[in-house]
Amino acid sequence: MATLNQVCVYCGSGAGENPAYAESARILGRALAKARIRLVYGGGSVGLMGIIARAVLDVIVTEDMHERKMLMFERADAFVALPGGIGTLEEYIEQLTWVQLGQHQKPMLLANIAGFWQPLIDLLDHMRAEHFIRDGMEVSPLVANKADDIVPILVEACAARPQEAIDLPADVEEIRRL
Repeated sequence: MATLNQVCVYCGSGAGENPAYAESARILGRALAKARIRLVYGGGSVGLMGIIARAVLDVIVTEDMHERKMLMFERADAFVALPGGIGTLEEYIEQLTWVQLGQHQKPMLLANIAGFWQPLIDLLDHMRAEHFIRDGMEVSPLVANKADDIVPILVEACAARPQEAIDLPADVEEIRRL
């Protein structure tokens, strides 16, 4: 049984138009801190990144984007996408791709706050229907519609996996070269 110790959160460098996004970042940050779960995130101090960081507080500086993304992958036991832009989407999709390629089995969650990620959820369903996501290559992100549900869903998802599914794969050097 795997334990949830660190969660990587991808989110916007802006706060977005809907106040529910910022409130969700606060709620998630507080829930992580209360559960003594460390935050792994992109290091920004503005927008949703800043809001969640101020609620948890733990920052490491990296040389470049590649090093940052690899460090985030290595440190995280699970991944969450709060509302965000292209960077949030790219980082989350990269991790979904790694799941599909068998590079990791860490839980992946979309925080579908105010329906923000519904178009992506619908697109994944469409890809399945069109057989671009085929049997054996399935990706099934977890979905939370409320920030209060994120930590409990991730804790349960981690507990359902063996520890080796969460630990770094033996071929992490191969992943570094991807």
